[in-house]
Amino acid sequence: MTTLAGAPVTGLEPGPLETFRAGPGVLLHDDEARALWAAAGDATRGGRGVRPHLLRVAYASLGGTDETACAQLADAVELLHAAFVVHDDVIDHDDVRRGRPNVSGTFTARAVDAGASGSAARGYGRAAGILAGDLALVAATRSFATVPARPEVVADLLALLDRTVALSAAGELHDVRLALQVDEPRVADTLAVAELKTAVYSFSLPLSAGAILAGATTATVAALDRVGRLVGTAFQLHDDLLGVFGDEARTGKSALSDLREGKVTALVAHARTTPAWPQVAPAFGDPALTPRRAREVREHLERCGSRAFVTDLVDEHLTAAQSLARDAGLPEAVLRSLRTLVDDDVWSAG
Repeated sequence: MTTLAGAPVTGLEPGPLETFRAGPGVLLHDDEARALWAAAGDATRGGRGVRPHLLRVAYASLGGTDETACAQLADAVELLHAAFVVHDDVIDHDDVRRGRPNVSGTFTARAVDAGASGSAARGYGRAAGILAGDLALVAATRSFATVPARPEVVADLLALLDRTVALSAAGELHDVRLALQVDEPRVADTLAVAELKTAVYSFSLPLSAGAILAGATTATVAALDRVGRLVGTAFQLHDDLLGVFGDEARTGKSALSDLREGKVTALVAHARTTPAWPQVAPAFGDPALTPRRAREVREHLERCGSRAFVTDLVDEHLTAAQSLARDAGLPEAVLRSLRTLVDDDVWSAG
């Protein structure tokens, strides 16, 4: 899969991301602290670098020229991403990320090797995940706060960070509540979760931050925020489709786990309103769901129109984003960058 962030800037002092990976330089003889920092640093590696890429594109296309400031802010959004990912894995009880043990998985195994019981080892792993995410979150905040820019620009960036964290936290909690299955989820509820949990920090934040750093107008920043929310929501909707209909060999994403876990998405919320739901419901949230039964569920979701409904939602969001961007006079480079994400092979459900 193509990495979008590009090569690191050379000839500059180590940036926040590199500094974070190196550790704090304290408690050098404390094995636990060293292991925690090593795992936290490892959590920042991998991925496609979508967020720093979008930030750089927005910054450069709006006239930004200070590469040092841009590089620091790009590192800051990656550190925030790492914090959210590590905490998300704790919330979801996941021990693997990108095909290898994540922070929680690493420390669970560390505890087992030391002779701890299964439940105690998992508790230790979750604690390490929470703490590592905290370290990354503080590093991201410090990086935002120390960007070499005018004080009013830094203040605007910190306000953006504060709003982003608040909205993302709300989205995460709403997502967890949907999984409780104590409410009747509506499509609108799942769209709100997609916007708050994914679009706001993965798309709106980097686009808006790049614009703020470049000195763009309030109207331009607001337009980029809205475009980012629309494209980010479309991205999440399509990712949810891949979680059920995708080709695992192409996407690297299981086509069974979302159904087995009972993940409430727009696809599921729509299916609940159709006559097909009684056939789908017994399989939804069944940890023993077989590939054969999953194929039957997919057929029901196809016939009842739920897959087509979500596909149309994706198209509607992307069309609205493109129209808004052009009406607001946003740089063509930003549109090209977003189209690159949309047209990437990971969007193909096979």
